[in-house]
Amino acid sequence: MPNSYLYLCDRISRRGFFFQAGGGFLGLALGALWAKAGQTRDTLSEQRPQPKAKSVIFLFMCGGVSHIDTFDPKDNRWAGTLIDVIGFGDNQAEMRRPVIPCLRTFRRYGQSGIPVSDWFPHVGGVIDDIAVVRSIWCNEANHFPAAIECCTGHQGRQFDHPTLGSWVAHALGSANENLPTFVNIGRPSSPVQLTGGYLGASVAATPFQPGPSPVPNLNAPVGTNPAERERQMQALHDLNREFRERYATNSEIAARARSYELAARMQLAAPEAVDFAGEPRHVRDLYGIGESETEDFGRQLLLARRLAERGVRFIQVCHAGGGNGAWDAHGDIRTQGPLCRATDKPIAGLIRDLKQRGMLDETLVVWTSEFGRSPWSQNTTGRDHNPRGFTSWLAGGGVKGGIVHGATDEVGYRAVENRHYFSDLHATILQQLGLDHQRMEIQVLGRTMRLVEEGNGPIQEILS
Repeated sequence: MPNSYLYLCDRISRRGFFFQAGGGFLGLALGALWAKAGQTRDTLSEQRPQPKAKSVIFLFMCGGVSHIDTFDPKDNRWAGTLIDVIGFGDNQAEMRRPVIPCLRTFRRYGQSGIPVSDWFPHVGGVIDDIAVVRSIWCNEANHFPAAIECCTGHQGRQFDHPTLGSWVAHALGSANENLPTFVNIGRPSSPVQLTGGYLGASVAATPFQPGPSPVPNLNAPVGTNPAERERQMQALHDLNREFRERYATNSEIAARARSYELAARMQLAAPEAVDFAGEPRHVRDLYGIGESETEDFGRQLLLARRLAERGVRFIQVCHAGGGNGAWDAHGDIRTQGPLCRATDKPIAGLIRDLKQRGMLDETLVVWTSEFGRSPWSQNTTGRDHNPRGFTSWLAGGGVKGGIVHGATDEVGYRAVENRHYFSDLHATILQQLGLDHQRMEIQVLGRTMRLVEEGNGPIQEILS
């Protein structure tokens, strides 16, 4: 991207037009449908990393999963010990809090022998395909700011920063012109997790859902066949050609016209992508479809696999979002138990399904939350927010399996070994997609905006 692609007096460059054309209000619901592979390639370094992954399935657990009770076991001999901590949010005062015991049991799984909590036995069964990073940290300690920091790589909203999936859509474009580049499944913690920000609405997330209507209000007329729909789309394209030329400098009008055209393509492609009728029973069983606890999330992850199979580059799956997120466990940490059971089998099923299809090597699965939880009590049996050290894990897409990287201290409060700011996850994901995080930048009104500004870059120790 040149140093200045916006021009005065309502004149814009050709590249500036295509960038702005995605900013129309209708594009927000149909993000990145028109992007084709390579259209934004000139924003990137010519010396790109070799891509290891074609798609990313980004699993975001909304509300703050307790790393201490899931993937980062600690010795209960510290229970009852007073430790020095720093308050969160508006209260940054130093204080002393007592460590509470972890009530979970941990078992070593696979050839790697990595310990996993009894809340995630199915994930334990695929741990040899997973790289567990126990030393992630971020700055924000409240839900919305932390979700924004983790999805955009920036604190606060002084600028309209795009989310990670939007950067991927902007950089790589679509591998399937009939489906979006960036899809969100499930309710997020914050609408910022879906935004295209200053990259434009055309690269924002398109919300998908399992069932016959993946995108609301996008059903084709009853009785329409594919051949007839193609003829209609060509006619629409021809009618709009003069319109687009006449209003080329009006980005909202241009984006709206283009969105209507490409929405028509989705009317045929999207319903097929969410049709599970052809999936064998044993595949649906992998995801826990048909079981009450795992039905909903299992369907979401099967949909994620089908979208990755069809070339969607970034599939974000948000679990238990809305408000602070259901993983928020101030009152009693045991409230995370049902959430673990709802997600454990589907997540393991996703990894097994990708592997048996030969897709795991080219699909990067990332599991994370906006922060972890504290080793001390809140309300006797609950745990507070903890951004200073928590766990994320990755599988597939060129990631080494069966390894643990980094560590928190003896009680799980701070990341102390091989510390990684959350943006290091972003840099890792980008590298596996063949993108250089240092080149992910764009000029906005003369100011250089970057996705990754802090951190140490890709977590090379977990990459093959």
